[in-house]
Order: sequence, then C-alpha cells, then structure tokens
Amino acid sequence: MLKKKLYDEIDSSMLKAIPNPEKVKPYEVKIKQPEITFLGVYEQPDFATLYILMYPNGKVIELKSLKLYLQQYRDVVISYERLLNQLYDHLQEVYTPQRLRLVLDCNPRGGISSRLTIDNDWEALGGEEKYKEWREDTW
Repeated sequence: MLKKKLYDEIDSSMLKAIPNPEKVKPYEVKIKQPEITFLGVYEQPDFATLYILMYPNGKVIELKSLKLYLQQYRDVVISYERLLNQLYDHLQEVYTPQRLRLVLDCNPRGGISSRLTIDNDWEALGGEEKYKEWREDTW
C-alpha cells in the first residue's frame, strides 16, 4: 500500500531550468500535461489536465523535471484549489517568468467538472493586466 502524502511534502527542487536560448525576442511556451493525478480531499483518485502558458525570462522549463515533479502528486491528498496555487507558486519561484498562466481542467466528479485558472498578469495578483485579449480556446 502506498503512503499518502500531504501537499507540503512536495519537493519543488525537482524542477530544473535550462537557460533561455533566446535573449532578445519574446516568445510564448505552451505545455499540456493531459493526465495529472492526485488524491482528492476524500482520498479518492482525481484526474485533471494541466495547461501551462509561460513567457520566459532567463530560463525555461526542463520538461523531464516537470514530469517527475508532477508525478509526486499521485499520492498527495490535495484540493483542486490548493493544487493549482501550489503549482503556480513553485513554477513562479523556480522560473520567474514574465507571464505565467495555469489552467487546471478537472475531470467530472458526480457529473460536475471544474476549471481553475491563475495568471500572474491579473491585477489581483499584482500584475498590470497587459494580456486582456487572451482567450481560453487558444490552446
């Protein structure tokens, strides 16, 4: 039987960065993880799709480390909201991107599906709201 972990046991040092090869031109990185798994607050398996939109600064995400980092959540008891905010905090801390937007599409539970979004561009998070034209269907 696997040991259940709490969200504060997640090791963000697993996230590795590689130098941004483009020093001048801005660009956008979109990453889709179609099956992030974790234990919901009732300790039942939950599944979601994670979308990451990033405008990198000096470093970009090393994808293998992201995969290994996300696999840690498999045995973690965590709510959708805490999961989204913890992912955001860790990615923001490690990569310090110009822009970071996460969308977590959670699989239906009891016929109800949830989509959670966080973006460092939002004024509520201290951003300047430079990217108002962004739409959910641009993936």
